[in-house]
Amino acid sequence: MSKILERREKLRSDLVLAAERMIAERGLAGLKTRDLAREIGCANGAVYNLVADVDELILRVGSRTLLRLDKALSAAESAGEPSPQEALVRIAIAYCDFAAENLQLWRALFEHRMEADKIVLDWSIEDQMQLFRHIYQPLSALLPKRSPEELSITARSLFSAVHGMVALGLEQKLVAVPLPALRKEIAGLVRAMLVGLVALAE
Repeated sequence: MSKILERREKLRSDLVLAAERMIAERGLAGLKTRDLAREIGCANGAVYNLVADVDELILRVGSRTLLRLDKALSAAESAGEPSPQEALVRIAIAYCDFAAENLQLWRALFEHRMEADKIVLDWSIEDQMQLFRHIYQPLSALLPKRSPEELSITARSLFSAVHGMVALGLEQKLVAVPLPALRKEIAGLVRAMLVGLVALAE
């Protein structure tokens, strides 16, 4: 790799890390390319030589967030008894904890909206879909008669239920729930849903 390309890659890495710090501190609305350019030592216009646009920059930050979330879920999955039910409970609680500890970066994953005529890049979609394996695999053990398509829908539904509780529970408003109580409620919800799903499958 030439020195020019090495410098460009270094600058792009610096840009993504700076954007990650800015979102973590200010939220997605506080992301400003002029401030980023100043931080990494380049002209404001040079930012767009490193990424196509702000959407790509946000997706690259999101990819890093998803990678850390993936590691947290993997650790939770293998941290206790191997039963699929309890693995799914641990995964759900780990998701809640990750969101609480990385609130602005986690929110940015869901607050970011691409323009209507823009397509989400393939690598970003793959990063997102990879996470569903943490739910899909234990569900396939619990519900062996379901087709892959049915399991995929059930995995998304279970995620949506947990995500909704986390999103509302962590709101800094009247619906906010203390984290210990939120974790307990999420565990109860997941166990109840799994009991119902298994009963219906019999």
